[in-house]
Amino acid sequence: MNKVYVVKCSDYKQVDEKMDMLLSMMGGMGQFAKAGEKIVLKPNLLVPKKPEKAVTTHPAVVAAVGRLTKSVGASPIIVDSPGSAFPYNKKTLDKVYSTCGMSEVADESGIEVNLDTTWQTVSFPEGNLIKRFEVITPVIQADGVFNLCKLKTHGFMSMTGAVKNSLGVIPGIKKTGYHAKLQDVRNFTSMCLDLSEYVSPRISIMDAVIGMEGNGPQHGAPRHIGLLLASRSPLALDIVAGEIMGLDRKNNPLLIEAEKCGLYPNHFEQVEVIGVDKSDLCIPDFKLPATLNAGASSFALSVLIPLFKNWITVRPEIMKNKCTACGICRDACPVKVISVDNNFAQINKKKCIRCYCCHEMCPEDAIELHSSFLYRMVNRK
Repeated sequence: MNKVYVVKCSDYKQVDEKMDMLLSMMGGMGQFAKAGEKIVLKPNLLVPKKPEKAVTTHPAVVAAVGRLTKSVGASPIIVDSPGSAFPYNKKTLDKVYSTCGMSEVADESGIEVNLDTTWQTVSFPEGNLIKRFEVITPVIQADGVFNLCKLKTHGFMSMTGAVKNSLGVIPGIKKTGYHAKLQDVRNFTSMCLDLSEYVSPRISIMDAVIGMEGNGPQHGAPRHIGLLLASRSPLALDIVAGEIMGLDRKNNPLLIEAEKCGLYPNHFEQVEVIGVDKSDLCIPDFKLPATLNAGASSFALSVLIPLFKNWITVRPEIMKNKCTACGICRDACPVKVISVDNNFAQINKKKCIRCYCCHEMCPEDAIELHSSFLYRMVNRK
């Protein structure tokens, strides 16, 4: 479970060939799906964005995995519940599938797309923090799940990859409840680890042909990486993704919480990388999110943030010249401190919990992450 397989893939035209190579390294698709099984293909479909924006899993990756799944006699179905601002209904799914290129590749490859918008509450007594989840029905009913994630930065969790992709099995705006209850990034990360353990994907495949750097997961910049990665372990895959980004362990809550919860692997040294040399993974000058506490000590953060949250953390700011008053940020806010008045959105800064859901979901890139002078002083390298 600590093995991560990597192949070089310079562009999406090569994905079919390279995906076959990647799966062959792992023993072939027959290791993960059997004839007659229904397999969920779970891409990252955060918002309706064109594939070239690098916000969502590229349709070429989904199509390649779908074709290989069909080749062993299994039935693939594309399933996801987009970001927290969107209701989980057919209208939302139609728009996301169409815009993200899923509808087109589904038609071309004979892959089903899910339109079942029901969900159920499931018990997960094995969870370290969360013992039950609301989960969309197609995931519950499937024989297996293939986790088709995207390598991106993330304002709240520093990075998003295989583990965080499991959040898409929670229906629509139900996601906001988890942010509201788990405002500390450590608790939220622990929940994501529990959820990933519940979903227990048979394989996780990461689209890192074009990733995202900067202020992801929606408003960063596309960054060519030229890799496809796969592992039986979502956690191992994310450990390697963090290495690609040059994300220091102290700034990666996923690894810190994994070690705390006794999950393995939780250090890069514990992962076996197959296909490329470990020393060749790190991308030079990869831009990490502005919210990263790059130079602050854990002591400084633990003491100062509770006392000076409004001055020592990065805060979201509405740019009135870009805001269209669409209300998506308001709907995405888990603690309901955003209003839309006078033709633009407004954030109650004193009550903002710094989850950055508003920034993540804004379709107009109208929310800027603003760091104060004190924040910059604490985070000096």
